[in-house]
Amino acid sequence: MAAPLTTAAAPMAVSALPEQLTMHVAAKVLDQLSQTLAQQSAQTVVLDAQSLRVFDSSAVAVLLELRRRLVSRGKTLQLAHSPTRLQQLVTLYGVGELLPG
Repeated sequence: MAAPLTTAAAPMAVSALPEQLTMHVAAKVLDQLSQTLAQQSAQTVVLDAQSLRVFDSSAVAVLLELRRRLVSRGKTLQLAHSPTRLQQLVTLYGVGELLPG
């Protein structure tokens, strides 16, 4: 699920969000991503949302919790390839500065 990348600026770890992230699977996805990200030594974690197709506001909650866990370890979270609707939810909830993408 995760593939480490290295850039001149800083090492990054990239992990992908699943196709579905709704309240019915949010806890499972959070646990899986938390375990995957805990194994990464990179300072910046990039979550690729390109595959995300079916989601609700639980996706925002999962992303915020992942960010909180990473920040507590001195790491940062970035989103990549966010669907427009996810960007709209992030904006609606006023957390765009917490979930850069």
